Amino acid sequence: MKPRTLRALGPVILIVAAVVAIVIGLAYGQGAAPLDLGDPGPVARWGLPIAKMFVNLSLAAALGALVMALFSFKPGDRAYDVLLDTASFAAGLLTVSAGTAAFFNFVLVFNPQVSLGPDFGQQLGRYLTDNPLGTAWLLTTIGAAALTVLTFAWRSWLATLFAAVLTVAVAMPMVTQGHAGDLANHNLAVSSLGMHVIGAGVWVGGLLAIVIVRPHVKNITTVLLRYSSLALAAFVVVALSGAVRAFTGLGDWQYLFSPYGVLVIAKVVALLALGVFGAMYRTKLIAKTDSAKTAAPFWGLVALELAVMGIASGVAAALARTPSPVALLSTGVSRTPAERLTNAPLPPELTIDRWFSEWNIDILWLSFAVGGIVLYLMGVYRLHRRGDHWPIYRTVLWILGMLLLIWVTSGPINAYQAYLFSVHMMGHMLLAMAIPLCLVFGSAITLLLRAVDKRRDGTRGVREWVMWAIHSPYSKVITHPIVAAAIFVGSLWLFYYTDLFRWALYDHLGHIWMVAHFLISGYLFVLTLVGIDPIPFRFPYAGRLITLVAVAAMHAFFGMAIMMNEGLMAAEWYGSMGRTWGNTPMADQYVGGGIAWSIGEIPTLITGIVIAIQWSRSDERLQRSRDRHADRTGDAELEEYNAKLAYMAERDAARGK
Repeated sequence: MKPRTLRALGPVILIVAAVVAIVIGLAYGQGAAPLDLGDPGPVARWGLPIAKMFVNLSLAAALGALVMALFSFKPGDRAYDVLLDTASFAAGLLTVSAGTAAFFNFVLVFNPQVSLGPDFGQQLGRYLTDNPLGTAWLLTTIGAAALTVLTFAWRSWLATLFAAVLTVAVAMPMVTQGHAGDLANHNLAVSSLGMHVIGAGVWVGGLLAIVIVRPHVKNITTVLLRYSSLALAAFVVVALSGAVRAFTGLGDWQYLFSPYGVLVIAKVVALLALGVFGAMYRTKLIAKTDSAKTAAPFWGLVALELAVMGIASGVAAALARTPSPVALLSTGVSRTPAERLTNAPLPPELTIDRWFSEWNIDILWLSFAVGGIVLYLMGVYRLHRRGDHWPIYRTVLWILGMLLLIWVTSGPINAYQAYLFSVHMMGHMLLAMAIPLCLVFGSAITLLLRAVDKRRDGTRGVREWVMWAIHSPYSKVITHPIVAAAIFVGSLWLFYYTDLFRWALYDHLGHIWMVAHFLISGYLFVLTLVGIDPIPFRFPYAGRLITLVAVAAMHAFFGMAIMMNEGLMAAEWYGSMGRTWGNTPMADQYVGGGIAWSIGEIPTLITGIVIAIQWSRSDERLQRSRDRHADRTGDAELEEYNAKLAYMAERDAARGK
């Protein structure tokens, strides 16, 4: 198949296959069946899932085009501009389809009398601004419109990176308000759905981007190899998140052959077929794409893969409208106060054994931690294979930090942090202080820079983007020791004494933000004190100790303030759980303040000891250098050399070495 022919047919194949699949899926799963009360008619019932399907496809096309532009091409290339044009067109389609979905959703929920009069407009306006679902669609539509303008008007590296981040942000409102919201295990469903949408977007959109940009690329093999690595990671994310999503929707194996279960099976079959295609690409076909004669089977398989991707997208959209067995079973069941607040039943009393046996999996952070371990070990293996040394203690500390992250985000702390303030505070202290200490000693950035090869064609891979991030003006600001310390301490006070704390309790997206923010802020603060990874500036050792002591004092004062607080923080949450075991909410809050004061200082003490050891070793290395030179020089030369060493030490300290 000729490049320009496939470029025209590729999107058509994807869309036609998706439309056929969603029509069959809705008919089979009764996702567009008439409503018992207030049925708005077939246009709204069929129009909403079809509009959502176009939302998913256009989001994928925009995200895939931007990711491929960032990792495979450079500004000024014709292919780069074509991909930005593709992203802009896809974002425009996303704007229209999101607005259409918002309208159909309003009609389905409220069944208003559609007209051009002011009453209908006022109803629609209240839905978009006062109703959480309407607001989510409004934010998606506005974000997509902004993305359309951004990708059309600006074509630099930074603008494209910002556009890719904005695309992910545009997907978040519909993820948090999507079909996962009706499930009992809401947090797990939201995390898995978010991973599924982003992973599928990179995978499907990336392949579509290659088809569109192919006529403008000379070395298509290199581009395909880069996409293949992204597609492999996306396949793992989609498969894992899809399995979790299916589990939360089915609830039990006995519902596997229900209409919902059959659609799940159809998605699994499509996913397995796509996995087989990907294996064929990597092992046999990509290497043959340089020649027009041998490349024909590859591009024919690409067309088939687009059709299967379209089928999977259509089935997924139909599945979103098909009532899940779990949702049907939970209809009409009375809920306890804890279930109303957390969408989960109150766990049993927290005893010593449950600190080791109770689990509440967060698939997002579990995947992040496991992926971090795997990629780190791959980097270590690559160094050892070429004969380079990597200290074993760094590997052990990195793995320990990631395992501790799993324990905090998927273990007993995650199982009880919504019910006990003290457990929440313990998790916070581990996220902000203990885990970053292990990760900083792991020196993952240094490992990456040594293990990943540098690109020579002017494009940016992972190594180049990391180097850009290290030397960017933004990095120079947030990694400055004073700024990093201010963010670390200031965000602690800001979080607990504003509505950010409530956002993290009520909204799973807020909880994800909380974990990410305090993990990153803690990492940056520790990095400025004891890390070896490159940053623009570090204080001399004396300055590091002074900074650490000042932060420790403010941190202790924060813990004391929590203990002395006479009112219950987030009283409508922790005071309304209906918990009959453990301390009272006020007594538990007092314990939480003590944890922030006492346990939180242990990593601070360890950090101080490490700074003192590093300082001592630095002085010892300086003295050994002087002694070696004294054996070879006279007193006059030694005095001159000592002055030179003192100047170099001051210069290195100013540069953060």
